[in-house]
Amino acid sequence: MHSLIASPFLEQHVLVRPGARGGLLLPEANYQELLASGPDAAVPSWLSDTAAGQWPELDMTGRALGDVVLVRAPSPWGYGRASWEINMNCNLKCKQCYLGIKVNSGMPRKDKLRCLGIMAEAGVLWLQITGGEPTLDRDFMAAYRHAYKLGMMITVSTNATLLWRENLLRMFKECPPYRVTVSMYGAAKASYDELTQHQGGWDLFVQGMNAARREKLPLRMSVIVTEDNAHEEQAMVDLCKSWGVEHNVFTNMTPTIYGGGEVLTAQSKDHLRMRKPFGGCNAGHTFFHTDPHGLVSICKIGRDDQISLPSEGIQGLARLGSIADRLMLRTGGCTGCQLSGSCTVCRPLAKHYQEAKAPLEMYCQHGMKR
Repeated sequence: MHSLIASPFLEQHVLVRPGARGGLLLPEANYQELLASGPDAAVPSWLSDTAAGQWPELDMTGRALGDVVLVRAPSPWGYGRASWEINMNCNLKCKQCYLGIKVNSGMPRKDKLRCLGIMAEAGVLWLQITGGEPTLDRDFMAAYRHAYKLGMMITVSTNATLLWRENLLRMFKECPPYRVTVSMYGAAKASYDELTQHQGGWDLFVQGMNAARREKLPLRMSVIVTEDNAHEEQAMVDLCKSWGVEHNVFTNMTPTIYGGGEVLTAQSKDHLRMRKPFGGCNAGHTFFHTDPHGLVSICKIGRDDQISLPSEGIQGLARLGSIADRLMLRTGGCTGCQLSGSCTVCRPLAKHYQEAKAPLEMYCQHGMKR
């Protein structure tokens, strides 16, 4: 199994190590040398020295290149990142979940693995596997291992309630993730179980976090603040600090992907924050999202005009850039807005809020007190 990945990434070339946060830029000439070398060639001295400086625990002296380095071929498609919902099923029923109704459906395993191959062919180096709860999917481990073998740096987004499973922990040790991002829904049993609507959810969360910390998984916490747990915001942050886990705090709720407003009742009014002005993004151009059925969209929010990877293959991605440009145009109630230059949400997200008939104060400058 490879210890390093040498890969194109957008307009550069990088050297990265699964399970490690840091990486190195590779000069074009060095990347081309690795690309031209066969797997039986010796690791060049410049690579051994460079890797030892970045990752002292890695000794590649005298080893065959193919034993330690996966060299990814260039891709003409220009994508560097992607996210993938392997499922929409979940063992929790969080009141604020933007996915709405949980459905246990998706592709057969062979199509999942084929879609991952297409993502790699498109140039995807950084892959986020999410759900639903991804570790609940029966094909999660097979898909994860396949993505790893293809040379992807994998982030798993999870609620941590299954991270105590020995088979998962063994796989993560053999095939280290780049990051495991855990959603945190409370600092105590009562608030956690209330928000997730799962009695015993807190106990599973703590069990999973204890196992993940014991195995030194690369954790990052997403602290979710809602009406049910707002009184515990500082306690959640303090718990992250006591665990030695970096964290981000999220306070603004969004409608469901179907434009449903029922989840907005979870919003803590005292924690509704003004977002920074939206300055554009690379959705659809260097990044894309894939749902459980292999339908590609520009991102998790803008899911209009999806492209089927199983039926269209990689050629379908040729339409994604024009779809992205069209979805970002100001339409509907935003047409001609004089404040659009400092709008705090992208057009696809604004459309969801409008469909959900959300109060303007949740997403639009016109509803904010000045």
